[in-house]
Amino acid sequence: MKKVVLSMLTTAVLVSGLSADATKGGDNLIKKAKDAGLVAIPSEKKEVEKLVDNPKNKLNRAKIDLGLMLYFEPRLSKSGLISCNTCHNLATGGVDGVPAAIGHKWTANPHHLNSPTVYNAVFMKKQFWDGRAADLEEQAQGPLQAAPEMAISKEMAVERIASMPEYKELFKKAFGDDKITFERIADAIAAFERTLVTPSPFDAYLNGDEKALTWSEKEGLKTFIDKGCVSCHNGVGLGGTMQPFPAVKPYKYANVGDFKGDKNGMVKTPTLRNILRTAPYFHNGAVWDIKEAVKIMGETQLGVELSEKEVNAIVKFFGALNGHLPVIVYPTLPASTLKTPKPDAN
Repeated sequence: MKKVVLSMLTTAVLVSGLSADATKGGDNLIKKAKDAGLVAIPSEKKEVEKLVDNPKNKLNRAKIDLGLMLYFEPRLSKSGLISCNTCHNLATGGVDGVPAAIGHKWTANPHHLNSPTVYNAVFMKKQFWDGRAADLEEQAQGPLQAAPEMAISKEMAVERIASMPEYKELFKKAFGDDKITFERIADAIAAFERTLVTPSPFDAYLNGDEKALTWSEKEGLKTFIDKGCVSCHNGVGLGGTMQPFPAVKPYKYANVGDFKGDKNGMVKTPTLRNILRTAPYFHNGAVWDIKEAVKIMGETQLGVELSEKEVNAIVKFFGALNGHLPVIVYPTLPASTLKTPKPDAN
């Protein structure tokens, strides 16, 4: 197997490091943003690593490298055709770019749910649109087993991976022994996903570089705060908490799919990081135009009708949330053996 060379966290932090030497303190808008609950990705590598780590699934280089391979591993699907990257494509903003996720046997998600981006998913307080998973480790187990997604059983997933000696060696390096379990497969994938953070000009600005944003982006940020968007889109992830949806007025595309949120009608607030790269929008992928999405959110969640000028300003600010994507080298995966269970497209 070719050696996998990744920069990931190191590259992302170094790229954002331009803010590290900037004058601290910032202007009044920086203070206003922080007071409103907006939080930057730290500029220091050690601080980022601390922020994304999970004490129950401690990160190490071997586990992250293994997770990268498993993330791109199509044999973790029943058909042998679908990997995590199919719906969360790292080359296209961490999404698949279609309204409803498509999985096993070309099946569209039965609830017409859109694939959320995997970039910065580590900052989400809950995973899945209904928030049913507490973290990435728990979330990674779901799509593998879901019939409309990867459709593989726990037993088959383990049998496939364990049939390749090279994977046993990699699990030993990552976990201390070569025992392969379904939970460890998910934990390795989650470890890799925890490194997929994308520091942006917005983070450089909050970290003290007042020149990181243009005048129009600052105006957009001010509008974003003043109009109340920060009530849901806050924290490091600019989203990730469970909120009522719709909150004030009906969502005009509610008839697309049958998703109603969790038992209390709560829906996970999506991250706004890289939002301009992740169309279509909303849980059901019903909107392609970011300006329409912003206008709908004003009406549906805030009960206000945003002017064209306000919408344009907010969208301009979204440009500052386009982050520096980590460099990913597509891995060379182990060869199947005679013991590897055959693909099943049925």
